[in-house]
Amino acid sequence: MPQNQTLMEEIIYNHSIPIQIRFNDVDKFGHVNNSVYFTYCDLGKSEYFAAVSPDMDLEQVAVVMVHIEADFLSQIILASQVSVQTAVTRLGNKSMNMEQRVINEVTGEVKFVCRSTLVAFDLHARASIEIPATWRDAISRFEHRTYLHEL
Repeated sequence: MPQNQTLMEEIIYNHSIPIQIRFNDVDKFGHVNNSVYFTYCDLGKSEYFAAVSPDMDLEQVAVVMVHIEADFLSQIILASQVSVQTAVTRLGNKSMNMEQRVINEVTGEVKFVCRSTLVAFDLHARASIEIPATWRDAISRFEHRTYLHEL
């Protein structure tokens, strides 16, 4: 269990996508290279935002990763059937915390856990901004929870 997660609050992942493991994801040891896990999470993050708010205009405002940490729990091999699951666990004023995990679709075994902090960013002004209210509302609806407006 992640250090910042309490025993009382288990994360519910409302978004999951299957991952196609490519031949070039696998290193000479026969397992998915550690750096590739982050590309799986990037795909999960992109698909999460597309599912949460299809009208989100990422040409004007984007999310920028400012912190990431990960736990590699078990190896993934080429023949594995895995999915990446994504949840927003905190919405602040300008930032949000996201937790993702890669799981074996057959056994449910958690292979990898990634926690990141993302900041809303105005691409033209090149500065952080408050998370747009439309994003906040869409994420809250998708996650079936009300987030405290934290600083």
